[in-house]
Amino acid sequence: MALLDIRQRTGYLFLAVIVGHLILISAQVNTRRGVPMLEAVTFGVFAEVQRGSSSLIDKTQDSWQNYLALQQVRVENERLKLEVARLQVGLQRERAVAEQSRTLQQLLDFRSSVAFATTGATVIAGGASPDFRTMTIDKGTGEGLRPDMAVIAPAGVVGRVIMPATRASKVQLLIDRNAAAGALVERSRAQGVVEGTGAEVLRMNYVSGVADVKVGDQVVTSGIEGIYPKGFVIGQIESIERGAGEFSAIVIRPSVDFASLEAVLIVLTPPVAPE
Repeated sequence: MALLDIRQRTGYLFLAVIVGHLILISAQVNTRRGVPMLEAVTFGVFAEVQRGSSSLIDKTQDSWQNYLALQQVRVENERLKLEVARLQVGLQRERAVAEQSRTLQQLLDFRSSVAFATTGATVIAGGASPDFRTMTIDKGTGEGLRPDMAVIAPAGVVGRVIMPATRASKVQLLIDRNAAAGALVERSRAQGVVEGTGAEVLRMNYVSGVADVKVGDQVVTSGIEGIYPKGFVIGQIESIERGAGEFSAIVIRPSVDFASLEAVLIVLTPPVAPE
């Protein structure tokens, strides 16, 4: 065992001596350019190491810069998304204001065209029950409102005040099943009574069977009930069913879109009953 160790050590020593001699020889032998062989080899080895290190550093720097650029792009994208959202909200707000201004301008123009005293009001709530078609406005007894005052809009008849409070009032819409108004066909002057159905249409009853009525005729208020001023638009005849002595069913499509009402006028002056 000891002999084997001595031989290994001798072999290692011999190898070291040979390597040392090669290094010494390389240090003394010059290349064609006059540079010592050892220096040339050493330079070549270290140059490759430096080249690899430089390439690794460049790739690392490029990766880091790309990462930073990507992060910057993400931040910029988030900022742009927030800016777009803000602009969209602002655009919707401007559209809402423009639409409200248009509605109020129509109401003002309509108010100036009527020959009796009115006051404007804003719709603040709709009826909670589908069986009773009502809405709430922001004017009440403090502004002179009383029960049975007519409520109108530029498109036509809306309904009547049924429950005024100090600063708000409940309005019964004309389409409510318990609502009614005296009416006449504008073209032929045929008279009847328009009644609500609880749905989005009206029915005109008590019309003579020989009256001249046609689909598409416009129906207006007659003022006979003493609530609605005469001549205001109710709607157009949508369908007709004839009976024996009188019309069994005349369906009217209201001119007012009750679902989109935002502002109305309340007639403060009692209408003059027709002679």
